[in-house]
Amino acid sequence: MTDQAVDPDGAERTAHPAREDRFLGRARELKELRADIERAGLDTLSGRKAPRARVLLIAGRPGSGRTRLAEQLVRQVAGRYPDGVLRARLSEPGGTPVPVEQAARDLLAALELPAPAGAAEDDLAAALRAALAGRRMLLLLDDAAGAEQVDALLPDAPDCLVVAVSGGPLTGIADVRPCTLGGLDTKSAVELLTGYAGSVRVTVDPRSAESLVEACQGHPAALVLAGGWLAARPQAAVSDLAKRLHADGGADGTPLSRVFRLVYDQLPGPAARVLRLLCLAPAGLADPHTASALAGCSVDAARATLDDLVALGLLRALDSPLPQYEVPGCLHPLLRALTETQERPAELQLARARMLERTVRLLQSCRAITETDSPQAREKLSGLPPALRFPTPRAAADWLRIRRPALLASARLAVADGELDTLARRLMSQLVRALAAHVGTQAAAPDLYGLHGLVLDVAERRGLPREKAAALLNLGDLDAQTGRTREALARYRAALDAGREANDPYATGRAMESVGGAYQELGDHDRAADWFGRALAERLARGEHPEAARLYGRIGTAHTYAGRYGEALRNWRAALAGYRRSGDVAASARALSEIARVQEYAGRPEESLRTCQEAVEWARRAEDARLQAALQLRLADTLDRLGDPASARLHRAAAERMLGEEPPEEDARPEQDANACEIRSTPSED
Repeated sequence: MTDQAVDPDGAERTAHPAREDRFLGRARELKELRADIERAGLDTLSGRKAPRARVLLIAGRPGSGRTRLAEQLVRQVAGRYPDGVLRARLSEPGGTPVPVEQAARDLLAALELPAPAGAAEDDLAAALRAALAGRRMLLLLDDAAGAEQVDALLPDAPDCLVVAVSGGPLTGIADVRPCTLGGLDTKSAVELLTGYAGSVRVTVDPRSAESLVEACQGHPAALVLAGGWLAARPQAAVSDLAKRLHADGGADGTPLSRVFRLVYDQLPGPAARVLRLLCLAPAGLADPHTASALAGCSVDAARATLDDLVALGLLRALDSPLPQYEVPGCLHPLLRALTETQERPAELQLARARMLERTVRLLQSCRAITETDSPQAREKLSGLPPALRFPTPRAAADWLRIRRPALLASARLAVADGELDTLARRLMSQLVRALAAHVGTQAAAPDLYGLHGLVLDVAERRGLPREKAAALLNLGDLDAQTGRTREALARYRAALDAGREANDPYATGRAMESVGGAYQELGDHDRAADWFGRALAERLARGEHPEAARLYGRIGTAHTYAGRYGEALRNWRAALAGYRRSGDVAASARALSEIARVQEYAGRPEESLRTCQEAVEWARRAEDARLQAALQLRLADTLDRLGDPASARLHRAAAERMLGEEPPEEDARPEQDANACEIRSTPSED
């Protein structure tokens, strides 16, 4: 279904899997690498076995086959590492280094271990090292930008092995065993060429094939492009291409750049433009929508062009349920140079804007399909072009999962651009909402933390205090959820300042309450009660009585913790009165339950018993079986203390009947309302 954003039946590929999956040559390098594994690693200072994992380095230029060699080595020796293989890519295709924090987070996720949102790089790297301690695992760190990245992820486990792929040496890491790649041997290079051009042309003219390999200097990526050029021209002889490349041999550039230029110059104009604009694709990942938006063509035309480029070896089709493509990292600099010379800056900015706008609309569609019970959402969906609609919520969730790395990279690139802040804000707002709708705020917390940080960057750059307050509140909530209470407190105080600057009563009141919650978590109940009181005054001034009732309860909880039971009872009774005025039966039952608890703490068991009985009746009216059971258990405990064990047994039996002999776990401390943790998006067109 090419007219939909997601094709549930998958997509045919025009790539040649047999060509891509077959490993050729590098027998000498593989032998040397395996021999290095057999050698004992020695610490250069102490002469004893190193306390950290050994590192094998495969170094070479992009396109030299260094990643293929690393993967082949991993396949051959993986059986020696029973705890498995971990993989991480340390640079994006465009050459941008991946932060160590993100790489460590991805590796921990592969180990199915928690990685708290917002955790510092050092903490995540330490958690990874702790997780690998005592294990025998193999780590493949691909496309490392430098020694610092590899060193930060290096396990403190001598039984682990790290295979690092890089463009140069990893200076500073002890006991690195390097393997530097050159070109393929002639036999393997000819075989690679044959896989693309076909055996007939190579067999009838083997000398020309060898001449072509020589012109490409055995560089695998150059040979792939040469083979793709021949495959697209069945009538061309291998000698024709070899002569053309030898004629250009005196020109500046590498063999790869010369072959690329030859292939590129013979592309149709629209295909050439799509190809060079793909250097703008976030994280080097493109799909038909990305190409369509960048080039300003239809989705179907973009899909056909992308498949043609795959056949020529200019793109890689990824193994994915959706049509998704990767720009080879070795071609990124060449495409960037072409784009800078053949596209005006204004046209490039327009292409970026079209791509971001398309992403925003896809995210709107992705979220709206989860809200089909809403008339406004249905109206929005019907107003979208067919190519932007998802057939089912499951298809939308799959698209979001598969395109997640590119979507997050889109947000980072939009913010880094600095000139597309309006689009960046809309994109981040929609991405936050889509993640919350399909993944949930808890599961998506690490991604949300990064997005709210980007929102904060834009708000500070543009002087937008309201958006700044929203971002700080969201970041503070995520800090609080992961136990970084002091960091959360600092965020909430900054949000309060921003809310006051924006004259935003919601942000101001929310920040005050959150400051109180942070102090309560830190055990400073006096300050907690004070800040809850300030938030209460804001709510009362605006006539927000249900919210005021909830804040009375939070003040009552703070006083209970501090042992001021009289103040606690006054505030809980005020909360109860507010809930009753608003007709909230369930909240009234919970307030009565808390009043009974405070009375019990205050040494007034008879009053607690009467209040608890009243609370049971309200919980029954609210149809809250769990609260009823908890109250029955509290009644039983109170009756035991009052010397009536027979009645206590009856209440316990009633609780067990309600919960199927699985009594509820009741917190011994007063109930504490959780901070409001909803995701606040920046104002945007929706």
